[in-house]
Amino acid sequence: MDEAELRTLTPTVIGILVRRGADFAAAEDAVQDALVEAVRVWADDPPRDPKGWLVTVAWRKFLDAARADASRRHREERVEGEPLPGPGEAVDDTLQLYFLCGHPSLTPASAVALTLRAVGGLTTRQIAQAYLVPEATMAQRISRAKRTVAGVRFNQPGDVATVLRVLYLVFNEGYSGDVDLAGEAIRLTRQLAARIDHQEVAGLLALMLLHHARRPARTGPGGRLVPLAEQDRSLWDTRLIAEGVDVLQTALARDRLGEFQAQAAIAALHADARKAEETDWVQIVEWYDELVRLTGSPVARLNRAVAVGEADGPRAGLAALAGLDPALPRYVAVEAYLRERDGDPVTAARLYAEAARAAASLPECEHLTRQAARLNGRLRG
Repeated sequence: MDEAELRTLTPTVIGILVRRGADFAAAEDAVQDALVEAVRVWADDPPRDPKGWLVTVAWRKFLDAARADASRRHREERVEGEPLPGPGEAVDDTLQLYFLCGHPSLTPASAVALTLRAVGGLTTRQIAQAYLVPEATMAQRISRAKRTVAGVRFNQPGDVATVLRVLYLVFNEGYSGDVDLAGEAIRLTRQLAARIDHQEVAGLLALMLLHHARRPARTGPGGRLVPLAEQDRSLWDTRLIAEGVDVLQTALARDRLGEFQAQAAIAALHADARKAEETDWVQIVEWYDELVRLTGSPVARLNRAVAVGEADGPRAGLAALAGLDPALPRYVAVEAYLRERDGDPVTAARLYAEAARAAASLPECEHLTRQAARLNGRLRG
């Protein structure tokens, strides 16, 4: 039986696992793992009952994944919500798994995707959104990564850069509120910082601490999204801010700038402003220039356009925005904001409504819808 014939059994096996109590996404992942195993072993030892074999192996893999997920949740509960200051606890097997999933046989992008799925506990959809690619594309990438490492001895751990990328994406999912992984990501990054002397590890830790310090102010009643400029800054955790700034200054003193240090410097400038109007946007633009130079990231360019709009006026921000791809996530929301500041509420209201329809999360969608409604109400009045 070839791989194409194997896949014709997939819907049936998924259905059996769901009837046994697995949710659909977990059943789908377990069957994918079983198919990888089948491709590896059936050539030499084909089973007499392929469907029965797949059901047995997929169910075992589902149970293994469920136990691993339960263990991960237990570790998160130990964090007790907020990361404590100072050195992390002794390195545990979770951080080691992050390194092992970054196997040299994988490309960096595949290693990150596999680690996020296998260790970080993120869904394929969440990983695809983080990478700005379709879910089907990410599913194929993860499946290829699993096939690549099937039967490989994990005695060659991946590099630090791959692990940092994974930890950053895990933190971002936790910080978004969709999955509460932010504390776990900080815990592991603390461990990594205690284990190796690396300026970008320190940069990532500083970035996480500075962002996490603002978390209590990011949402209002009912989970309503509160933009940075409107946040109650008295709710920010000054202890985490002080620690984050201290870690950042130590990293910057080594004069080996990396993208996480640059992002942390931007976060530190926001944290330093007692009021939104006191934000040093000129310095923030300069740090975004460094970040774009280091990464070429379109997301960094998009955020830079916002900063330029604050530092030099909305027309300058729109000019910076004009060179970017309009299909970039949040591009339309940024244009709406700059159009409103430039005195064009009609266009801004239309763009806010358009951005709401494309929003990646419900809180973001509701926020953009309220912005459109606010402007439309003002225009009617």
